[in-house]
Amino acid sequence: MASKRKATDETKTPEVKITESEEDEALGKELDLDKSGSDDSDDSDSSVYSELEDDEESDEDESDEGSTDSEVESDDADDEPGPSVKKPKEKTKSLKPKEDEYNYDSSDEEDIRNTIGNIPVNWYDEYGHIGYDLDGAKIRKPKRGDELDNFLNRMENPEHGVTVEDTSTGQKVVLSEADADIVARAASNRVPEQGYDMYGEWSEWFSSDVRETPLRDIPETKKSFLPSHCEKQKVGKMVHAIKMGWMKPRPAADTKTDESGPKYHMLWQTDDQVDSTMRRVHDPIPAPKMYLPGNEESYNPPPEYLFTDKEKMSWERATREGDKRKLPFIPQKYSSLRKVPAWSTFIRERFERCLDLYLAPRQRKMRLTITPEDLVPQLPRPQDLQPFPTVCSITMKGHNNMVRSLSVEPKGQYLASGSDDGSMKVWEMATGRCLKTWDMGGVVKSVAWCPNSALSLIAVAVDTVVFLINTGLGDKLVNTRTDELLSDEPDNSGYVPPARVSQAVKWTGPEEKSPPGTLVMVTHFKAIKQVTWHAKGDYFATVLPEGENRSVFIHQLSKWRSQVPFSKAKGQVQCVLFHPVRPSLFVATQRHVRIYDLVKQELTKKLMSGAKWISSIAIHPAGDNILTGTFDKKVQWYDLDLSSMPYQVLRYHTNAVRDVQFHKRYPLFASCGDDNNITVSHGMVYNDLLQNPLIVPVKRLYGHTKYDDFGVMTIMWHPTQPWLISAGADGHIKLWT
Repeated sequence: MASKRKATDETKTPEVKITESEEDEALGKELDLDKSGSDDSDDSDSSVYSELEDDEESDEDESDEGSTDSEVESDDADDEPGPSVKKPKEKTKSLKPKEDEYNYDSSDEEDIRNTIGNIPVNWYDEYGHIGYDLDGAKIRKPKRGDELDNFLNRMENPEHGVTVEDTSTGQKVVLSEADADIVARAASNRVPEQGYDMYGEWSEWFSSDVRETPLRDIPETKKSFLPSHCEKQKVGKMVHAIKMGWMKPRPAADTKTDESGPKYHMLWQTDDQVDSTMRRVHDPIPAPKMYLPGNEESYNPPPEYLFTDKEKMSWERATREGDKRKLPFIPQKYSSLRKVPAWSTFIRERFERCLDLYLAPRQRKMRLTITPEDLVPQLPRPQDLQPFPTVCSITMKGHNNMVRSLSVEPKGQYLASGSDDGSMKVWEMATGRCLKTWDMGGVVKSVAWCPNSALSLIAVAVDTVVFLINTGLGDKLVNTRTDELLSDEPDNSGYVPPARVSQAVKWTGPEEKSPPGTLVMVTHFKAIKQVTWHAKGDYFATVLPEGENRSVFIHQLSKWRSQVPFSKAKGQVQCVLFHPVRPSLFVATQRHVRIYDLVKQELTKKLMSGAKWISSIAIHPAGDNILTGTFDKKVQWYDLDLSSMPYQVLRYHTNAVRDVQFHKRYPLFASCGDDNNITVSHGMVYNDLLQNPLIVPVKRLYGHTKYDDFGVMTIMWHPTQPWLISAGADGHIKLWT
């Protein structure tokens, strides 16, 4: 009995176990399942849901098999009589494989298989997939059937009415009965939850018994019936603000809805441009109006509008000859409107009116109204560009004739001046006192102080001779060293100068008639107009305008040698300058400025001035910008990196421009001319190559007087301070600070 009860207990609680042979079978099924699940490259209609359904079906089949086996075993156990024999335990395995704890995602997402997150699904409208699974593989979109498939599905599939589309995966999902019932109730405006009573018993918050005595019975005050004074003030302020336009009404909400359909983007123009066809709809141009009839078109016009015989004859003659007529018809008078005949040119008038409408303008041309103030560039104020010279501080008087040339000592302590009265003077800059005077015995055309601070030397051009004079001012050690270096002739025993040079230039020591302090004399074959130094102080150049192909000489002071750089004459040379940094020579002729490379000995650039006669030239300390003054009243600024044409032409002078100069430290330049006018300008050159130089005229200085139609002859900047020195035909030298 005990064994039988035990057997019946075993049949009541059957354990689902599989033997080793069944284990192999189940393992094979799992492997097949994995194969079907891992085949991602198949482009069939299968999806994630089909795999899940396969898994569930296989699990159900296996569980059914296990249950039938256990039932058979229990039946056999019931049939067997006698004591139960306990069978040895075989190797068993649970049907359900152990789940990996990391495969389960505990997040509250609706569907954990599509990993694109909470983004609009319509972003994937143009692709063949709808997202990515946990392994990163694309989730293919199911194939969309055509209208025929849809019709067949609607006719044959009983679950068609309760099938919805999952937007995250694109799959068809069949709703359960409970979900379908909720949807149907919500669609018919009923309570979604079945059995919910909206009108059940409600526990009252207040008592429903009517009390005889109220809690408080204070009569309403008079103030409660009157509008509030502060509110009245607020409303009045708002009304005033709306009237004055300070307060704008709130803009209406945009009621435009996005049209569901393909969106087309304009590729060749910006989105804010209005199409020309649409512009005509939004901004219509009215058709031209007809002219209203006047008194002369009346059927009974006043007598002054009727033609006389003479006017009628002239009208008919103009009609025959095609001349312009005052009116296109002859006014006529009728006693009543009944007697007015049909209008003979009615059809022609209507036709011309149709032409007016048909040929009416379809486009509105905007007329440009440009005021002269708009064309003027926005320049900074001169007050913001200080420092620059504004007042005349010192006037140096001593010369009896026009002063042609000025030169400042490199340290800025002394000033040398050469005049037509045959004298050269050295002045003290701070006090304006004349320290020394030399009688040069001729018109001093040019003076130039040697830029080498180790020498106290001035080059003075008088007629055909350049005198190199030791001033004897300043440091005595520098003066004695200058005498020692230049008193003896250097050894040129092995050097034979070319015939062109030896016939034109001669180096000698001082003579008896030489001015005091003369160390070297360089005699040329023609009159000298200009002498200029190289920045190092060993070389200097002289200009001989009448020298033709030998009009420019370059001299070396340390070796007493000269050379002629040009073999051909390219026009009458006006002035030359050495580049402040590079080994280049700027040669200004009457019409052009040529730039030569002294190392390669070739022409590097030719600047076209367009002027009739260039008078002077100046180079910016950086070396990339040039200033030229011309006798035809113009100052031209050249940017060498930009073009060979002038970057800007300044027309501030009313007469010939005599001299232009750049300041070595400050962004300043100045020009002077025969109109007694000195124009000081701000000229900022930027290191940024994309930014053009800024040129602003800041000050106009007057102080010199005209003499024989000559005005201000030359100007010179102080090397360290924003001071300007000018010399004029009146023989005066002025210091502007």
